[in-house]
Amino acid sequence: MSKKLAVHICCGPCAVYPIDEWAKEGYDVTGFWYNPNIHPYIEYSKRLESLKRFAGLKELGIAYDESYDLDCFLKKVASSPSEPERCYHCYQMRLSRTAEFAREEGYDLFTTTLSVSPFQKHDLLKEIGNKVADQNGIRFLYQDFRSGYREGRLQAREMGLYLQKYCGCIYSERDRFITIKTKVSLGEHG
Repeated sequence: MSKKLAVHICCGPCAVYPIDEWAKEGYDVTGFWYNPNIHPYIEYSKRLESLKRFAGLKELGIAYDESYDLDCFLKKVASSPSEPERCYHCYQMRLSRTAEFAREEGYDLFTTTLSVSPFQKHDLLKEIGNKVADQNGIRFLYQDFRSGYREGRLQAREMGLYLQKYCGCIYSERDRFITIKTKVSLGEHG
């Protein structure tokens, strides 16, 4: 009998590669959407619609927690808006909610598609995932899928999924803008 895996999904493109891999490994996969960190709201909506498109193409079951708890997220990260402090709060908030969902719905374990991104803090992700797992009495599955990031992005583009340009929070958008501005002022265009 396959194990039931609840997968926190940050966006459609990041789900492409890991979802296929977990299915190949025999997991009974259900996605879980909870991302109050994504700003502005129009970006949140684009990513949500992209995930719905992906789920339809893959016939993937998704549970949606669309409680866009912006105030709670901002309160958690406002006192520590620099990396990795803000990422700690962001991961903790989303993985805690996923673990609660998984426990309440009778899943065997939970995980996240954040594990495909080379831009995430994988050691911190594992640390928080394991801590949240202990607190909720459910196992956290961490797998490093960074090697499939590029392949997943190519497939996402072929599927017509929205490809975002930053992690999600207002701070990561600011940091992206500053990086681009710095490259332009230094004469770098790539």
